[in-house]
Amino acid sequence: MTELAAPSISAPDHPRLPGDLAIWFFILAEMLAFAVFFASYAFARSANPELFNLHQQTLDRNAGALNTLLLVTGSWFVVLAVQAAHRNDQAAVPRHIALGMLCGAGFLVVKVFEYAEKFGAGISLSTNTFYMFYISLTFFHFMHVILGMVILAVIWTQARKGAYRSGECNGLESGAAYWHMVDLLWIILFPLVYVMR
Repeated sequence: MTELAAPSISAPDHPRLPGDLAIWFFILAEMLAFAVFFASYAFARSANPELFNLHQQTLDRNAGALNTLLLVTGSWFVVLAVQAAHRNDQAAVPRHIALGMLCGAGFLVVKVFEYAEKFGAGISLSTNTFYMFYISLTFFHFMHVILGMVILAVIWTQARKGAYRSGECNGLESGAAYWHMVDLLWIILFPLVYVMR
């Protein structure tokens, strides 16, 4: 009587952290810095809600919502770039990265118009506590968007050379993780500063 061979069982794929471990430590440090900023804002707001509610109404929620849409869309394009690299569609990777950068550039343009309107009205960090937090928080984030754009530009340059393919996406995934952090922070910042009362 012949014995039936046991079916071979392939080992399950183990989950892995995309990108370099170093970028995740950097992201954690950045998110902790923003968490301190957010907590300070909430504490200051609780001490003087009337001031915050009054001046919050001067912010352009439509501009904030548009910027949310731009960053979420930009993150979606970056996800598409990573997926394209994993399936070895090297022509699609730089195209999607470029579209993500375009969304980031749109965010920066909208924010510059917002700042121009506020500064043109004589508003500054010293105007009151609300504007001190508004300008500080959004400008800190603004600088992170610029850094994210620089990272995407480097990735785009490498992608055009065919650097990213299945099994060789570490740099692309690291840059994508940073860009998604920038997006996540705005998703918290927008309702906190522009909407919640």
